[in-house]
Amino acid sequence: MSARSLTALATLSVRQGHEILVRARGAGAAAALDAIRALAADNWGDADGEDSGSAQAPAAPDDRPGAGPPGGALQGLPVSPGVAVGPARKLREPEPEVPDAPSAGAAVEWRRLEDARAAVAAGAGEEQAEIFDAHALLLDDAGLLDPARTAIQAGQNAAQAWDAAVRAAAGVYRAADDEYLRERAADVLDVGRRVLVHLAGGDAGPSALDGPGVLVAEDLTPGQTAALDRTLVRGIATARGSATSHAAILARGLGIPAVVGLGPTVLDAADGTPVVLDGDAGTVLIDPHPDALAAAEARRAEQERSARERRARAAAPAATRDGRRIEVAANIGDVVEAAAAVELGAEGVGLLRTEFLYLGRDDAPTEDEQYEALSAVAAALGGRPLVIRTLDVGADKPLPFVAQADEANPFLGRRGIRLALAFPELLRDQLRAILRVASEHHGVKVMFPMVAALGELRAARAVLDAERAALGLDPPLEVGVMVEVPAVAIAAERFAREVDFFSIGTNDLAQYALAAERGNEHVAELAAGPVPALLAFVGSVAEGAHAHGRWVGVCGELAGDPASAVLLAGLGVDELSMAPPRIPDVKAALRTVDAADAARVAREALAADDAHAAKQLAGGLLGGPSARIAPS
Repeated sequence: MSARSLTALATLSVRQGHEILVRARGAGAAAALDAIRALAADNWGDADGEDSGSAQAPAAPDDRPGAGPPGGALQGLPVSPGVAVGPARKLREPEPEVPDAPSAGAAVEWRRLEDARAAVAAGAGEEQAEIFDAHALLLDDAGLLDPARTAIQAGQNAAQAWDAAVRAAAGVYRAADDEYLRERAADVLDVGRRVLVHLAGGDAGPSALDGPGVLVAEDLTPGQTAALDRTLVRGIATARGSATSHAAILARGLGIPAVVGLGPTVLDAADGTPVVLDGDAGTVLIDPHPDALAAAEARRAEQERSARERRARAAAPAATRDGRRIEVAANIGDVVEAAAAVELGAEGVGLLRTEFLYLGRDDAPTEDEQYEALSAVAAALGGRPLVIRTLDVGADKPLPFVAQADEANPFLGRRGIRLALAFPELLRDQLRAILRVASEHHGVKVMFPMVAALGELRAARAVLDAERAALGLDPPLEVGVMVEVPAVAIAAERFAREVDFFSIGTNDLAQYALAAERGNEHVAELAAGPVPALLAFVGSVAEGAHAHGRWVGVCGELAGDPASAVLLAGLGVDELSMAPPRIPDVKAALRTVDAADAARVAREALAADDAHAAKQLAGGLLGGPSARIAPS
């Protein structure tokens, strides 16, 4: 077998004790043989005495992995509370179409295949590469490339040649004697599909689930998140992710229990395997013992009963026991979520994510398209406040129709207002649509994301003023900024002279304050929850804003955690905006405390050692167990 072919080597069926003859020729032959001798001397990377190829007897039912607490549970990061029970469901990726167009010539078709392979390799992030490192090897597998090259030279186009080579290789794996190798056929097909997607123009349609259950995935991209059939997802379990990953935000927005950052082991759960997910403890049981399954079902039923009681009072205002009113609003992305938010007690929308108008399409929405969508949301709110955030893309939300050079660290690069000012035609169209909506509906406000300097604010306001004049419209329109960059939090009093309000995005503010990327599960805990340094920034913003009579909201995920919400209220925050399903819980928590007690505990939290200690202080005010209503 050729050592250049992973497929050939994997299906060679070498067993422990077999003698292997290795030949090498050409430059570097001696070094290659020396490396193989060293690997053999090291027992091929296995621990002494370990037989990685021998079959093992199946575990007894009560000893199998995931059989029940405490030993079998996978531990991850709890991001959306509640218990989910159901079969594991993997995202089913649609098969891309293999075009039958005539070959453009062997050289052209081979270059197309090379470019597609390179795009797939570049698209795998560092974390993904750790989980799917074998996939990277398959991209360079001579067992795939050699037959594909031969077929291209015989006159097939790149997609036809690659598809045939992939299916042939998968067939070799399926025919293997070893069960592990037979399962690797799925890896070959997955790699092949990714390359075919690029050869077909980068679009294979949305991912889907085969039925209701617990969604198990490596992670969720924004596109996958938006395309999910949400009626089928009972819970979400991902190998990667953080409290502010797309999977986490989706789950909280829908009230779906979720655990992220479980590691690659969770991906071993076969489709249909029973799963118990605990979004409070951050654990997942795969194929649990019947007793653990029954206990989880009982907990889920009790949680649903308690949630119904809180929802029954959700429409009432949120006020502390001594009468301080705190507006509780919703973070939404479209008109359907607006209607649902009102039903769950939202007093308005504190964050409308307009980027969902832009994602998943090949060109920018027109001014009229945006006007129609925004107007529908305003109408659904029936006069309640509506805060519209201008386009917030870049970093992990690129736009195909906005050409941007690769950035070494896109989270510190051109995103938010920086991107909008660099492509002013996008900003002008959006602001014109917002002005038209504001002229017809009361309570419309606009805010700019990722502002770091007064110059950026002034430039954005200049564009807004120019479009006011161009349209001949001058509706009442409050203008605010997102506080996501520590520089703005520190200079809040100066910014307050030029804005009408602040909305603190605790997800990004924590990311930048703690130097912990929000999508990296290795450092996610550093920036999770009510970190005292983050609370200090919130207090600074509230003080600077109130000095000029401005109001302060929090629209980050921290606002949707009842215990953290009490701390934010104690720091002087006037409005809390969150995923709609969290509204009843947060309102219930605020009604149980006095404003003076919340302020006292918030001051103590500023001096706490960490987020856990700060949250424990608020939990004591709420009566202990209530502090675990939701994770932050």
